[in-house]
Amino acid sequence: MARRPISAVIADRARRAPDEILVRERSGTATAAELDIRATRVARLLIQHGARRDDRVIISLPNGIGFVVACIAIWRVGATPMPLDPSLADDERSTIEQLAQPVAAFGRAPIHTGIVHVSEAQSQSMSTARLVDRWSRCWKAPTSSGSTGRPKVIASTAPALVDPDAPVAPFVPHRATQLVSSPMWHSTAFTYAFRGLTAGHRLVIEPSFDPMAFLDCIERHRVSWAVLSPPSIRRLLRLPHEVRERRDITALDSILHLGGRCPEPDKRALIEWLGADRVVEVYAGSESNGLTMIRGDDWLEHPGSVGRPIGGTEIRIESDDGAVVGAGVPGTIWMRRGIRSSYRYVGATSRRTTDGWDTLGDIGYLDDDGYLTVLDREADTIHRGGTTVYPADVEQTFESHPLVRGAVAVGEDAADATSLTVVVDIADSTLTVDELSRFATRRLAPAARPDRICVTRRQLRNDAGKIRRRAVAGCGRRII
Repeated sequence: MARRPISAVIADRARRAPDEILVRERSGTATAAELDIRATRVARLLIQHGARRDDRVIISLPNGIGFVVACIAIWRVGATPMPLDPSLADDERSTIEQLAQPVAAFGRAPIHTGIVHVSEAQSQSMSTARLVDRWSRCWKAPTSSGSTGRPKVIASTAPALVDPDAPVAPFVPHRATQLVSSPMWHSTAFTYAFRGLTAGHRLVIEPSFDPMAFLDCIERHRVSWAVLSPPSIRRLLRLPHEVRERRDITALDSILHLGGRCPEPDKRALIEWLGADRVVEVYAGSESNGLTMIRGDDWLEHPGSVGRPIGGTEIRIESDDGAVVGAGVPGTIWMRRGIRSSYRYVGATSRRTTDGWDTLGDIGYLDDDGYLTVLDREADTIHRGGTTVYPADVEQTFESHPLVRGAVAVGEDAADATSLTVVVDIADSTLTVDELSRFATRRLAPAARPDRICVTRRQLRNDAGKIRRRAVAGCGRRII
């Protein structure tokens, strides 16, 4: 089948099976026909407010049916959805609005008065008569998480056109019941939820990730596919073994995880629980400039790896002076996936070269078999006393403590050296700073031992696995 506008594919589902439940949330469900009707009303509202083809529209809504309706409506107009973190600081939100120049915003009220604040409730009197399905030249324009600096807009160069019969990717099933538990304003959840919906998926949407709710959904709704971040995997594995083993998860065909380094003990435990054939890992960025994939059985042969390139991706590793290095030597990860760029930044400059090589600023190495291992972000790497320290290694050392739920390591420039602060999420335990210090000292090289340790009982990363490191810097030696 030829490619068609995304909203037209949803309309086709509504015509073929109007009563099929396509989206489920805790408070209710939406059939294909209901989604189509609601999206048509909202699309008319946007048109009334002047939305046109290729305009951007902000979506700062919580996970749920309303988020899906808003996106379908935006595509129906021919505009581009711009999912945005509702909790973004006012100054950063203001900057994003100035850069992106959206015409309207769902959810949180915009900072700038020139942007129309809209809601589905405003569309109730609108006609449900069929609209022509248009398509934008950019199917999504998410912002960066802000985990590595100032947020920016990452505008896809792919149009809002899909072939519903074509495979999405080797790791995305065709037809599935997909569980969405990460924030849909984040690029990962957004991409897989909506590409899944156009490929025949049914969505079960949770407001956020909760380990028990995750298992409940799989059992009750026969979920067959889900996407998780490493922190969510860790929280899931912290459930008692007997609790997990009591649940019926036979409907689950596979779990895809991405969004950061997964600690090896957690990955092994996940494979042991689900089986190697049901665990898939992908390394990719919102820019879609390249990707790798590895299945559980391959990972057991190459522990720590994120796999080999797929989808026409090429990978090379470069040293600081731009020389390509050999197997086993760490350096900056560069990828190439064709000559045409898959994205353009709004508010930032890409490092992409004229011949198509691009980097997201990650450090890693290739082994002799071409498997990639990612060590950390270039911007987060710390140099102390002539030694390179990767914060991800420090974090995973702390997370190897059975009572630690998560950790974040941050380098801070001091007068004559870089100091290292680690914030540790101890959940409901009674771990002390001194106990954590002794634990780390026995396991970390001198250069990687923190100058300060802080403890907290709140989750450090969001459900997409992201954190703004600068937000935890300078915490001092205290409980936060």
